Amino acid sequence: MELIFLKPHLAWLIPVLFFLSLVWFKFKKTGYVASTTLNLSSTAFVRPSLVRQLPGILIAVVIVLLILAAMQPVIPLAEQEVESQGLDIAIVLDLSESMQELMDRENQVIEEPEEVEMMTIAPQGITRLMTTKEALRNFIVSRRDDRIGMVVFADNAYIVSPLTMDHDFLLHYLDMVDSNILRNERKTAIGDGISLANTLLLRQQGDERRGQVIMVYTDGEHNQGVDPLEVLEQLYLSSVKVHLVGVDLEDRIKERENVKLLINKIVDQGGNYFDANTREDMFRASAGIDELEKGRVITREYVQQVPVYHWFVILALVLIILALGLRTFPYFSNYS
Repeated sequence: MELIFLKPHLAWLIPVLFFLSLVWFKFKKTGYVASTTLNLSSTAFVRPSLVRQLPGILIAVVIVLLILAAMQPVIPLAEQEVESQGLDIAIVLDLSESMQELMDRENQVIEEPEEVEMMTIAPQGITRLMTTKEALRNFIVSRRDDRIGMVVFADNAYIVSPLTMDHDFLLHYLDMVDSNILRNERKTAIGDGISLANTLLLRQQGDERRGQVIMVYTDGEHNQGVDPLEVLEQLYLSSVKVHLVGVDLEDRIKERENVKLLINKIVDQGGNYFDANTREDMFRASAGIDELEKGRVITREYVQQVPVYHWFVILALVLIILALGLRTFPYFSNYS
């Protein structure tokens, strides 16, 4: 691993301080009273052990380490891992004619419009589509690390937004989705919507393998286009998970065989079905998917001039503590 210093000119401090230390030790005076017993010694000359000077040596090393830290050591180019949670999520939204019906009609205060000659105006209230968009807005805001795209369908399926991390961009297009986009299409091509969502996921699948999820919001049964059961078989082989939210799905529709088969197929393949008959149910469904789908993404990126001065500072602190600890022992504090 290569290491460089951004301020190498500070290295002159090391020999200067070393020279000053030698001068200080040479000329320092220590006052004491002693009497000679040299004639009693069996050796001609005894030199104090260098081990007893270990605290001073450690302090000298500390000074050198602090100077090296001040020289701003860096690694020129380093690879580091960044971990985050994230998925690729494709929202599939039903825009068939029935999504304009009022949701939770029994609990809404409905304002009947005035009659206009040669024209029929629908009652004013919270529609299924409005409720779904509100729940989706909260869901998108909460998924900071996800790439999210959107597909709408009725007779056919269309991409509204590719997978994107720019959630403000996605929310802008969500606000633009209304009943006028596919006003002449009245059927429900659930299979086409799921298939197009899968195509969107595959086209934008990068080198990093992220978890892939499709969220389908519909208030009806499949009656147009490709069979959703066939599409689900293909998705199961590619490990794409599908969740289905029934938007105020009527009981008579839930009892139909093709609807039961679709729900069972999704659940068997690891997905979930959420029955959202009220606004509160819709928000609980989106929150439930939010809790179920947590992705983990590890990316590697290269960073230039990564500072590593803390390596030297930490080692210096350890040596200071060790030196002070040794000083508490008389063996290391008395050199006479």
